[in-house]
Amino acid sequence: MSKFKPFPMIIFILKACIFMSLVTVKATANETIEIGAIIDLNSRIGKEQKTAINIAVENYNHDRTNKKQLITVHFRNTSKDTIQDFFTAEELVEQNHVKMIVIGMQTWEETALIADIGKRHQVPIISFVTASYTPELVQLKWPFLVQMTTSSLDQISCTSSIVSSYQWRKVIVIYEDDMYSDSSMLAVLTETLKGHGVEVEHQLILPQFSSLSDPREVVRREVVKLLQKQSRLFIVLRSSVSTANHLFKEAKEIGLMGRDSAWILADSLADLLDSVDTAFISSIQGALGIKNHYPEATKSFRHFKGQFQKIFRSEYPMEDHSEPGIHALKAYDSITAFAKAVNSLGTKSSNDSVLTKNRILSSNFTGLSGNISFVNGVLSHPPTFRIVNVDGNRYNGLGFWSSMFGFSKALVAENGEIIGVNGSHIMKFSMVKWPGELKRVPKGWAMPTDSKPLIIGVPGRTSFEKFVKVETVAETNEMKYTGFCIDLFKEVLKILEKNYTLPYEFEPYYGSYPDLVQQVSNGTYDAIVGDITILAERTKYVEFTQPFAESGLTMVVPVKFDRSNKAWMFLKPFTGNMWIATGAVLVYTMLVVWFMEHQSNPEFRGRWKDQLGTAMWFTFSSLFFAHRENIKSNYTKTVVVVWLFLVFVLTSSYTASLTSMLTVPRLEPSVKDIGWIKRTNATVGCDGDSFVKDYLRQVLKLQNIKNISNQDDYPKELKSGNIKAAFLEIPYQKVFLREHCNQYVVAGPNYRFGGLAFVSTNNYTICSF
Repeated sequence: MSKFKPFPMIIFILKACIFMSLVTVKATANETIEIGAIIDLNSRIGKEQKTAINIAVENYNHDRTNKKQLITVHFRNTSKDTIQDFFTAEELVEQNHVKMIVIGMQTWEETALIADIGKRHQVPIISFVTASYTPELVQLKWPFLVQMTTSSLDQISCTSSIVSSYQWRKVIVIYEDDMYSDSSMLAVLTETLKGHGVEVEHQLILPQFSSLSDPREVVRREVVKLLQKQSRLFIVLRSSVSTANHLFKEAKEIGLMGRDSAWILADSLADLLDSVDTAFISSIQGALGIKNHYPEATKSFRHFKGQFQKIFRSEYPMEDHSEPGIHALKAYDSITAFAKAVNSLGTKSSNDSVLTKNRILSSNFTGLSGNISFVNGVLSHPPTFRIVNVDGNRYNGLGFWSSMFGFSKALVAENGEIIGVNGSHIMKFSMVKWPGELKRVPKGWAMPTDSKPLIIGVPGRTSFEKFVKVETVAETNEMKYTGFCIDLFKEVLKILEKNYTLPYEFEPYYGSYPDLVQQVSNGTYDAIVGDITILAERTKYVEFTQPFAESGLTMVVPVKFDRSNKAWMFLKPFTGNMWIATGAVLVYTMLVVWFMEHQSNPEFRGRWKDQLGTAMWFTFSSLFFAHRENIKSNYTKTVVVVWLFLVFVLTSSYTASLTSMLTVPRLEPSVKDIGWIKRTNATVGCDGDSFVKDYLRQVLKLQNIKNISNQDDYPKELKSGNIKAAFLEIPYQKVFLREHCNQYVVAGPNYRFGGLAFVSTNNYTICSF
């Protein structure tokens, strides 16, 4: 028997294993799927995206359920030249034969160029930028574009809701621009804020940071311009960290980060608060941020976070923070969506780009960033934002906002959906640390100072000087302001000065009242102290304080004394019909008394003339309770009781009316109503500098209108007959009638308005006394 030799057998087995390994490697190599990624590898966002993509690819490649398909990523750095990025994408498709490209561009125009390549070569393109068009239009124009974003309208609505909750009325929007940016977000934000009654006072457009040779000087020059604006509420809608670093540093130096200022940071900055340095955080103390919310308590997130921090620290040791942000999570979810798509298609179908794109768009899973499902090429689930407040070395979470439930302090899971607890459309978070350690809500506008006081316009040409009077003091040549409105303003100012000082300067305005109100709207004056009528048209561009006097338009006419028919004055208390009715009741009572008494009562017997005379005398004398005849019938007594009660009422009313006529002069208007004015086309008078003239012409349709510039001219014009009526507002009418109480009277209806009040801009709510 031959001796067994193990070495040849071992050599054979080793050769077989090597052969099988080579075959396996070759087979595996044939099943590798190439994808591309064009991201800014020099930025924090790009670094996070690259790390997350590598982790997602590694996790997939080590997953035994991936049907032996491996993913390889070809990273390319973005360029300042968009055309160069276009050729980079072409190279990835034509030379590397990638089946998908993930792009991390931050502008839509750059994304659209790459999307054109995807359409031409039928390669899915995954983007993290919100399109400037509707999702339906994007899908028609770029059918292979997949947007891992939601509509920017949600963030704009959140920002507007915050502004509206604190009742700020003017804002300044700050936006970093570049040659590829569009202004659609600015336009939408402006319109949304307008719907909340908020005006965008100024738009500060900063150039792209990389295009500036001296960014600090450029930013300083632009920020200094904000000192000339009244608003101190700033919305940073879009900005890079580099630009924002200079922005906040310069704003802090010139005092725009102090008390009564407020800053709102959109997600372009707020999402990076976990990764910026402490110097940046210290420059934005008190700012509010709108961060994309993602669940941090899940097992998958904690596992990813551990992987991410380990790799990120080793590859980027110069970065201070290694926390993954929303950009990393979305990059991870984009690879997961692609991996799930190709894994479900299998080896044979994974090369079909149309099927791959459709499978990506039909994704429905819970990713690290939230629910991943698409409608018309964009994420269908509305985002949830976390409202944060920068305080100390980091930030504090205040609550959450979503278009589904509004503001909420906490979130709960219900039927697989994240909803807010006690959602509200008003932000009610009380633990806000405002800039300058302010304890109350910032006013959001610049407080007047001694060097820049509040400029208050005062009507210099008034008809009734009891309300406002402006005159020049001869000795000092200074302006003197008196009147009820001035006194009221000074009294209210004493109350306001308990909380803060209000430097101001009066300036007379000698134009019309409508023009004076317009001077506040265009910024010439900050407010108006005077007898200004609240009108609906004026409230569109200025604000009014609470009214301090009622307002309405009345017609004042001369009285007409009625001295005729003095001999017949005793008949005036009753009308003719009343006299006839009284006589009829008297005759009826007389006949009833006669009928019931003449048969049994001897005093009512005799000749029929005597009977009727006695009955008439009895009834008539009872008017003065002077009757002496005795009545026998109980029925007659009942009738007489009713008659006597009626007599009591009639005599009392008659006596009171006659006494009034004899003791009080009867003032009758010479013009009964406005209808007579229209029929006769009579001339009327009013203050030509007020709105009354336009109201008479446009609303009441009166044509012959004479301007009366002084209250002393009204009696002269009315007595001379130059005008038949004067139209005065109620406060002026009361003053006028008090001085001429027996000569003029109000006729016709009152046309009511909002009252007399002071005027302010949308910012200076301090005038709302």
